[in-house]
Amino acid sequence: MNESSVDGTATRATARPAPAAPIDAPVVLELEGVTRHFGSGDRRVQAVDRVDLSIRRGEVVALLGPNGAGKTTTLDMLLGLTAPSSGTVRVLGVTPEQATSSGVIGAVLQTGGLLGDLTVGETVRLIASLYGAEALGRVPEVMRRADLDHLGRRRVSKCSGGEQQRVKFALAMVSDPDILVLDEPTAGMDVTARRHFWDVMRADADAGRTIVFATHYLEEAEQFARRTVVMHRGTVVADAPTALLRASLGERTVAATVPSTSTALLATLHATEGVTAVRLDGDRLSLRAADSDAVARLLLADGAHDLEIAAPTLETAFTALTEN
Repeated sequence: MNESSVDGTATRATARPAPAAPIDAPVVLELEGVTRHFGSGDRRVQAVDRVDLSIRRGEVVALLGPNGAGKTTTLDMLLGLTAPSSGTVRVLGVTPEQATSSGVIGAVLQTGGLLGDLTVGETVRLIASLYGAEALGRVPEVMRRADLDHLGRRRVSKCSGGEQQRVKFALAMVSDPDILVLDEPTAGMDVTARRHFWDVMRADADAGRTIVFATHYLEEAEQFARRTVVMHRGTVVADAPTALLRASLGERTVAATVPSTSTALLATLHATEGVTAVRLDGDRLSLRAADSDAVARLLLADGAHDLEIAAPTLETAFTALTEN
């Protein structure tokens, strides 16, 4: 693996998605007809409802969805922390429990407490010891990559939320897993620490590690994952390359400053096919258009200036998929 550091000692990487996995790469994570409910009768909650999902070796997949969408429950089933009510979950051809115990899958989770009385170094060495001598030998490298060298003697209870997330990251990496599952991994980190965490993850992805992460930060999915899966009310409502999902709405936002005498222009725009959400605020006009080039020509011909055209964002697509 390339050595980047969460603290920013490495050169900052340009924001770019991780490399795409080969289309013939083997499937390493598979969910078939998976459901999971909690409670019974009137109190029954369907957290995950008939999810089918296959992820290939080397893929980097973002799992998005509003609170209660089923993301964390799905990740818990991948890790063997909870069993599906029905359906099958396989990790590298074996059960999640077998994969977790062998160390081929690691995780950084929101839940799961650390032992506050131990130091950071003791915590990492303790977990590494569960995987044997090879993992123990990997501790210094993992501590460096998670930027924990200077925190080795600090008690975990004295670490900030972001620092504790970095401890969890180190624990996930001591077994050198083939697959890494991340549930809101940058929660509690500031902007700089979050950026450098993804620099480290990008280096791992470049080296071929499979990464699945759930996040509320849509820009993390947009900048890092080539594939995005959107969940809503326990079901998968979209599963596509991130760029394709972002562009799926088709419309672009167009804004321009227009002459004050553009009443005829407004009437023309309202009557133009593919133009929606026309709004005039003072002399600043904004709208959405399926054919932004045609609208731009129309605006410029009418004397508009300061023209701006913006492509759809992942946030726009996410909102459209989950607003109902």
